[in-house]
Parts: sequence; C-alpha cells; structure tokens
Amino acid sequence: MLGSDYSGQNCSIARTLELVGERWTMLVLRDVFMGVRRFEGLQRDLGVARNVLAARLERLVEEGILEKTPYQERPVRYEYRLTDKGQNLWPVMVELQQWGDRHAAPEAGPPVVIRHRGCGGALGERRICIRCGKPLELRDVRAEAGPGARVADAGKLPSPLAKALARGTAAAGATRSTQH
Repeated sequence: MLGSDYSGQNCSIARTLELVGERWTMLVLRDVFMGVRRFEGLQRDLGVARNVLAARLERLVEEGILEKTPYQERPVRYEYRLTDKGQNLWPVMVELQQWGDRHAAPEAGPPVVIRHRGCGGALGERRICIRCGKPLELRDVRAEAGPGARVADAGKLPSPLAKALARGTAAAGATRSTQH
C-alpha cells in the first residue's frame, strides 16, 4: 500500500487508494458486494491467510466502509455488511469489472454478469440497463455466473455464484439490496 504521508500531495485518489487500493481489500469488497458476508465464507472464497483477512476487515470497519453485525450469540459471530459509504463504492467496482470484462476476461466471456432485476437486461456502460435503458443502482441488480464461468472454476467465484453454477443455473441472485 501507499504510505500515509501525503506531504506535497493533495490527492483524493492517493487517499482513496490508501483505504481500498490493496489487492485483498478490493477482493473482500467484491465478495461482500456478491453477498459473501461471513469471515469463513470470505476466507474460503479468497484463499487469503486468516490474519490478512482479519486485518483487511478490521480496517474496512474502522474506516466505516463495512460494519460488523452479530448473526449468532453463542459464541458471538459476526457478518460484514456494507455501510452507505461502502455502497458508494459500487460504481467504482462496476467500472473495474467492466474494464476487466473488456480487457482481461476469458475468451468465452466474463465470468460474472450483472443483470437488472426488473427486466433481466445486462448492466451496460454508465450503469444503464441495455434492455430497458433504466439507470441502475445496487438495489436494482443481481449477479449471475456469466459465459466465462465454468463449473471447473466454481471455486474461483464468490460462493453465491459458485453455488448457482454447481446447480447448473445461471441466476445466483447474489447482489442484494439489503446490504448495509
């Protein structure tokens, strides 16, 4: 990560990268946007060392991007949900995914497709549905396994998408409007 000394640099991009620019942090956020919220699920999907994941989650909570919410009392266990600040990263994540779909996707196509819940159209440029033309927000979409996803690669997809692929269905319905 970049150092936190910004003397001589007045740059919002540098400060943003300090918060979310580390590789594992972006992949944690990707999974949370896809509906993977619990430590064990994130660790399994990402294959990251537990201490690294714990540090990234702690930082995202400290920065107000994620919040820890208990889902079990004995023993106490938590899940991680996007705050409003975290949900504001959705356009950034979509743009990164779309850039990757254009320039780094497998030959068969993107492994994940984002679809409009209302009409089933794919999310297009500027987050506009290519079927109905409606501007879309996080609450309006779901993620599906795309043409570049293969059953053999299911372990490389976030859990909800891998499960849908294993069932032989395209619709994972993984991105939820209830993420807070």
